[in-house]
Amino acid sequence: MTLVTNVVKGGTAERLLLLVHGFGADERDLGGLLPYLDPDGRFVTVLPRGPLSAGPGFAWYDISGVVEAGEGRAPAGFLEHLQELDDLVDEACVEHGLAREGAVVGGFSQGAAMALALGLRRSERPHPVAVLAMSTYLPEMAGLDYDWEAAAGIPVLVQHGTHDPLIPVKRGRALARALEAHGVPVVYGEYPMEHQVALESVQQARGWLDRVIAGERPAEPVPPDPVELVPAVDTASFPREVLQSDVPVIVDFWAPWCAPCRQVSPIVEQIAAMRQGSYKVVKVNIDEEPALAQQYEVQSIPFIGLFRNGRLERGSLGAKPRQQLEAELGMLVIP
Repeated sequence: MTLVTNVVKGGTAERLLLLVHGFGADERDLGGLLPYLDPDGRFVTVLPRGPLSAGPGFAWYDISGVVEAGEGRAPAGFLEHLQELDDLVDEACVEHGLAREGAVVGGFSQGAAMALALGLRRSERPHPVAVLAMSTYLPEMAGLDYDWEAAAGIPVLVQHGTHDPLIPVKRGRALARALEAHGVPVVYGEYPMEHQVALESVQQARGWLDRVIAGERPAEPVPPDPVELVPAVDTASFPREVLQSDVPVIVDFWAPWCAPCRQVSPIVEQIAAMRQGSYKVVKVNIDEEPALAQQYEVQSIPFIGLFRNGRLERGSLGAKPRQQLEAELGMLVIP
């Protein structure tokens, strides 16, 4: 199969840059990053289209198979289309007279998973010089063998959004730590965004590319997980953390698919930061804890409840400004 591609050749291009789009997008999707990522035109950028149809766009593999892949089976299309990307890199390097070992491969979401596998797997072909992995995870499955010895010389930039509802940020951190444990020179960037790319993350990527092109292998210690201002509680911990608490507890009932929940989340975090010592603030994912939602008759979200002395005392429904939310919960409003 010949992949549909969009090629953007910079005016001073001396290297290949492969950018692989995510689920439901197409070969034009990541092209919008180039004015910020490569403003000087140092790359021949190849933007391939996934071979699988996915709604209005395309995909590289069947995302319904990701869970199965954790059991050792590859998602449908993954290994086949990985090989097609590998062939594409060879073909593009020959066509434009570029060295494969100087290429940078990268992508977003499932495209970044493909880029990681392409860049770090065991192969007789030259490895790329670096890998850019945006909002993704480390794919592990039968038929995919990583060459960790070679990977120790391949810098990887891992970026993730703290509010990513599709691939939780903990998976991005796990990816960075796994690479670090294998001796890969890794830099990890975390941004207050969802499943997307932010200007700040692209600026970091550009600076990282500058260092790679200069012959560096950028590496920074992966930072520890930040202390959660609003930790999650489940059915088992709810009695201890909420009902038996010595201080009033604000409980944010939410779900990852709920857009208003994501709007109110920063406000709940602000309350947690401002009320430390006086109130405890926790969250309950109603998809994972439906029994708690049913027990407290939470039928719409976001629902923010104030618990005191073991019972639900007051509640506020919907995304609202902090002062209105605090007022509805009966709290003394802080300016």
